[in-house]
Amino acid sequence: MFIDSGKINNMPQSIKAGDKLPLFSLPDENNINISNTELTGTPLVIYFYPKNETTGCTREACSFRDHFQDFTNAGARVVGISADSPESHRNFKINHRLPFTLLSDTGNKVRKLFGVPADLFGLIPGRVTYVFNPEGVLVHSFRSQLNTERHVTESLEIIKQMKHTP
Repeated sequence: MFIDSGKINNMPQSIKAGDKLPLFSLPDENNINISNTELTGTPLVIYFYPKNETTGCTREACSFRDHFQDFTNAGARVVGISADSPESHRNFKINHRLPFTLLSDTGNKVRKLFGVPADLFGLIPGRVTYVFNPEGVLVHSFRSQLNTERHVTESLEIIKQMKHTP
C-alpha cells in the first residue's frame, strides 16, 4: 500500500512514497543516539516540527500525546524531530507529558536528508509528517504549517489502514 498526499512531492529532494527510511542517527531527549535501524520493525510516524514551546508545535505535540494510546494500540511508534537541543526536548516532554521520543537535529541535517521544505518564505522550518510501514518504506506524507491536528488524524488513519491490509 502506497499513499501519497501529493503535498510535498514537488519539492526538490523530498523523500516520496516507496522510498526507504533514510539513514540517520540523532540524540533523543536523554542525549542517547537513536538510529533509523532502531525505528523499523513497526509502523512509524516521524513528524518534523519547527520549535519546542511555540503555539502550533505545542498543539501538535499535545495532539500526538492525546492520541498516543491509539497509535500504540495500532502497534505504531511516534517520533518528533526538531532542531531543538536534547535538553530543550527533555523540558518540552516534561512540561506537556509527552510519551514519545523527541530527536534533536540541531544542524538540520536529517531535515535536509528528508527534504523537509521551509515555510513562510524560508523563514520557518517546515512541518511535515511521514508514515513508514514496518519495513521502513514511506507510505504517506503530509505537509501543513497551520493544520497541526490533521498531521495526527491522517497519520492515525494510515496506520489503521496498514493494520488491516494484508
